[in-house]
Amino acid sequence: MAKYTPMMEQYFSIKEQYMDCILLYRLGDFYEMFFDDALIASKVLEIALTGRDCGQEERAPMCGVPFHAVDNYISKLIENGYKVAICEQLEDPSAAKGIVKRDVIRVITPGTIIDQGMLDEKSNNYLCCTYVDKGFGMCYADISTGDLYVTENISLSDFDIKSNRFDLLKEELLKINPSEIISNKLTQNDAIDSMITCSEPLSYSEYKEIILKHFKVVSLDSFGLSDNSYAVMALGMLLNYLNNTQKTNLDHINKLHFYNVGEYLYLDSSTRKNLELIETVRGKKGQGTLYHVLDHTMTAMGGRQLKKWIEEPLKNIVLINKRLDAVEELYGNVMASNNIKECLKSIYDIERLISRIVYGNCNGRDMNALKQSVSSLPDLKSELSELSSKMFMEIQESFDTLRDIYDLIDSSIVDEPPISVKEGGIIKEGYNSELDEIKEITVHGKNWISELQNKEREATGIKNLKIGYTKVFGYYLEVTQSYLRNVPEHYIRKQTLANCERYVTPELKEMEAKILNADEQLMKLEYELFLEIRQQIKSQVVRIQETAFNIAIIDTLNSLAIAAIRNNYVRPVMNNNGYMKIVDGRHPVIEKIMKNEMFVPNDTYIDNKEHRMSIITGPNMAGKSTYMRQVALIALLAHIGSFVPAKRAELCILDKIFTRVGASDDLSQGQSTFMVEMSEVSNILNNATENSLLILDEIGRGTSTYDGLSIAWSVVEYITKKIKAKTLFATHYHELSELESKLKSVKNYRILIKEDNDKIIFLRKIVEGSVDRSYGIQVANLAGLPDEVVVRAKEILSQLDESDINKPFAKKKKDRITDNFQVSMFHEDPIENSKNKEYKELSEIIKHIDINNVTPVKAFTLLNDIIEKAKHI
Repeated sequence: MAKYTPMMEQYFSIKEQYMDCILLYRLGDFYEMFFDDALIASKVLEIALTGRDCGQEERAPMCGVPFHAVDNYISKLIENGYKVAICEQLEDPSAAKGIVKRDVIRVITPGTIIDQGMLDEKSNNYLCCTYVDKGFGMCYADISTGDLYVTENISLSDFDIKSNRFDLLKEELLKINPSEIISNKLTQNDAIDSMITCSEPLSYSEYKEIILKHFKVVSLDSFGLSDNSYAVMALGMLLNYLNNTQKTNLDHINKLHFYNVGEYLYLDSSTRKNLELIETVRGKKGQGTLYHVLDHTMTAMGGRQLKKWIEEPLKNIVLINKRLDAVEELYGNVMASNNIKECLKSIYDIERLISRIVYGNCNGRDMNALKQSVSSLPDLKSELSELSSKMFMEIQESFDTLRDIYDLIDSSIVDEPPISVKEGGIIKEGYNSELDEIKEITVHGKNWISELQNKEREATGIKNLKIGYTKVFGYYLEVTQSYLRNVPEHYIRKQTLANCERYVTPELKEMEAKILNADEQLMKLEYELFLEIRQQIKSQVVRIQETAFNIAIIDTLNSLAIAAIRNNYVRPVMNNNGYMKIVDGRHPVIEKIMKNEMFVPNDTYIDNKEHRMSIITGPNMAGKSTYMRQVALIALLAHIGSFVPAKRAELCILDKIFTRVGASDDLSQGQSTFMVEMSEVSNILNNATENSLLILDEIGRGTSTYDGLSIAWSVVEYITKKIKAKTLFATHYHELSELESKLKSVKNYRILIKEDNDKIIFLRKIVEGSVDRSYGIQVANLAGLPDEVVVRAKEILSQLDESDINKPFAKKKKDRITDNFQVSMFHEDPIENSKNKEYKELSEIIKHIDINNVTPVKAFTLLNDIIEKAKHI
């Protein structure tokens, strides 16, 4: 069998090291792909599949993309789930002896994208690493900005269910929404595991050494990680992965943010989804989200910071008030807010610009974008000096205007540089004397050639003689066929074309050598100078990042102030006394979407005593869910340091917000609507505390009426007696309104309805009291069901009402529903029937069940006894 060609041998030796990647192999002006890579790429990229001689009988499948447009093709491969290895030529082909040296200079994966065109400018792109054992460590980074975060959660018990440590890991992963996850274990969550690449970890000592080397420190004490072994494992795993894929120093990843999960207001994935913080329930961004309402940021950095604040609300009342003070100052000083906005308009994404500089793939236009951004900083700092709130004063004191960076770029880079940094035309005159001298030679030489052309025309009488240039032949004198008789003898023929002849002279060749040598020197020196400038800026990466962070904070605070001004928000008064009082509260998103009607505001009062639980009744579409969501959103807005949509608001510090609003079948997990609902309720009951806010909508509706009512009733009792959390509980089960008289902390509320003959009008107003009807048929009528269907439904309802098996005993309902048994399901009241001995026995068993202390095994035994006795009744 014939051997492969030398080039293909080189290809295979490189490909063997990157078998999990599509290898882009640089050949001249193209990146080529071969064999299986070519077969895959040709389909994904929709480009022609060709072949190339490789030393075998059959040609190697091949396809390629031009190097100048490679980013678009890489983006498409990444979107389709492939990793991409970039193999570059490491030497000038013209100077190479034999095969040009090549090697992979970078591996691009979903979590290591830095190219602007492949990223959402106002969203972070996180690479995450997790180490899971008896607890977990988690580390995530956005290498396009340099952000790096690490956390840890440890449990001493292998099976400590109450700690929910792995549920906590899943929730953290869902919160940060990484593009890629590296882990030593799967999470048993399909949505997360689809992004995980399982990797066998190195040892603790190896990862420790990688961390110390990266941060150039001698001890983990510098970061307070000495006692956080799981965090060290996750951080080491991430840095090791970046070293292996990025193959360059990562000087912009120079700060480590260690945080405890518990230091932020806890929002699980269901709550973030239900409240539509960043995405709508349907997964769409933009209109319909809280972020869209608040986002008036002028920079990409501010947009990303605002998202982080929304996803990580504070629990520290001092820090919250510090933000509120800053927002209030801008709220009351519209001129300062507008001036800051104008300063921010001309600032580019400094965080990602400096990352490109560190990576070494920036160009002159990136430099000028950084210069333009820095040019606005003195004016921005001047505006800050007029503000007196503590947060702005701290920023102003540490605010670096980076004047030296501006001066360096302004004096060195031309105003309109070319895209390429290797072909000259990028460095200003006057920056470097040697460069100016070489430029003078090239300018003088080209002027000389222009003069030579005029001189030769006069000497020979060839009026259309011209001097041209090609890379192959260099400079030449071109004479058309009609003037060939006038060509002097000292002209040396170089090339014959159809209509002309091309000549050279010793004098022209001598000057050509000088000019070309000068051009080559010029491009080489300009590139060297550009690298020096880039290195000078790179050495100031920490300063630049600190300024970028300050800009992001300023932009975010100003965005919150603008949202408050435009939407008529008020500053909330925060307290640690456990009560929430909202006057004329509004839903921040719904009120912006409504076009043809005014949003109806509502009051809310919740405390730790007699107003802990609000049971809200009313028909569908009346506004129960909107009302409950708006309370949760108002609370969340306050915790991020934002003003809130209300006339007045006094809000307590919460530790968690849970919502159970609606449910859908999770067929991929084999779970029905009711199973999903019960799983979410279980999560809430197991994790909520007395400082939590619970939003529960229609608990128990996914099963039969009696089952659903029993579950809803029991959940209300459990929350009020055991958890004691602040709760808004919407329900169709009107029987639950009886709990107000049984439980001191429960209050009934209802949605006002105006009835007009057989129709209803939703007034959207929450008032004390309860309703005893569902108005389902009227709602169906409003929804546009055919009249025939609505009329027939009324007939059926009337018949069911007349035959209601519970109707004869309605007057005894309050007596029948006790703390231990809620609903009578029999034609007679069997408890009063002395003849029914079997039922008495069954009743006694049920009465004496201690539901709060019964074990699962005991519960099954009791249930079996009840079923057996019921069969004989």
